[in-house]
Amino acid sequence: MTGIVGPWYGEDWRTARPIAPYHKGDGHVTDDTLMTHALVRVYESVRGHLDAYAVAEHLVPDLMSRPRWIPELEAEALPLQRIFLAEKWIVTRLHYGHADPREAGTGNIVNCGAAMYMAPVGLVNAAHPEAAYAEALDVAGAHQSSYGREAAGVLAAAVAAACVPGATPSSVVDAVLALAKDGTRAAIEAVCEAASRYTDFESALIPLREAVAPFDTVGPHYREPSLGARRPSRLHSIEELPVALGMLLVGGGDFRHTVLGSVNYGRDCDSIATMSGAIAGALHGERPIPAGWVKTVADASRLDLHAPARALTDVTREVFAQDTARRRAHEASFAALTGDGR
Repeated sequence: MTGIVGPWYGEDWRTARPIAPYHKGDGHVTDDTLMTHALVRVYESVRGHLDAYAVAEHLVPDLMSRPRWIPELEAEALPLQRIFLAEKWIVTRLHYGHADPREAGTGNIVNCGAAMYMAPVGLVNAAHPEAAYAEALDVAGAHQSSYGREAAGVLAAAVAAACVPGATPSSVVDAVLALAKDGTRAAIEAVCEAASRYTDFESALIPLREAVAPFDTVGPHYREPSLGARRPSRLHSIEELPVALGMLLVGGGDFRHTVLGSVNYGRDCDSIATMSGAIAGALHGERPIPAGWVKTVADASRLDLHAPARALTDVTREVFAQDTARRRAHEASFAALTGDGR
């Protein structure tokens, strides 16, 4: 693939895959983007840091009660009617099961479902990967457990690290390796080591898959997962995040090269490209993003792609002001507590 493709199933998109009757291609965004925009709307409502309770109180009602244009359905519908089963879990557990939001992700399949929409957490905590990691782990607790939850924290940290002035793909990888745990850390290390030997994604496709394979539970046939697929483990990792970071290195942080490498990897390539594109976008901003892609996607999906960014920018400034005020109050209290006038 070299750009936006035509309809994946032609005129038969409603019936070609009954379990997923979606209009793929033609610039139609997928559930990754729908969930990302939904999380931005939660930030707009809360106007502060989020936690698992914010998912229960704001994200769940947004998904199940407010119809929106769903590009892949070519219709007004509830977002709940498009998101996949692993995301429907949020509504099932929190609205119908009345689970503790902090533990609601336990029992869900362990996949990239939480990581794929966690970029806004990284932007709200821009240039502070440790804070982004901690906040994303809290938010993702309502959705995922084990290495799926860990991946959400690491993806948010990567986006935050990419916002540091002068950041590079290598500095982003270094920042997340300092935070990532268990199999997720090992997978990122293995994939990024392999990626460091390549500068064109065509040559890197097979080596990156070989590097992540020992940590991936799905197995070689994506639609025929292994018996141990997507089960909690400290030894494994989701596939998408390490590959996204690997493609970031292969592409040198260039948005177009990074995203095309991610989609040509195959498998769960929309999520890989969502993650790698979010990090590359945080590194360089909007300017390197092909204008033709932006227009095609915005027109085909009937989305204002700039509005969520403007809204999140406003929230980020407010949150930074709140954090600064809290930090100064803490400093004053600590000085009074210790008698330290400095």
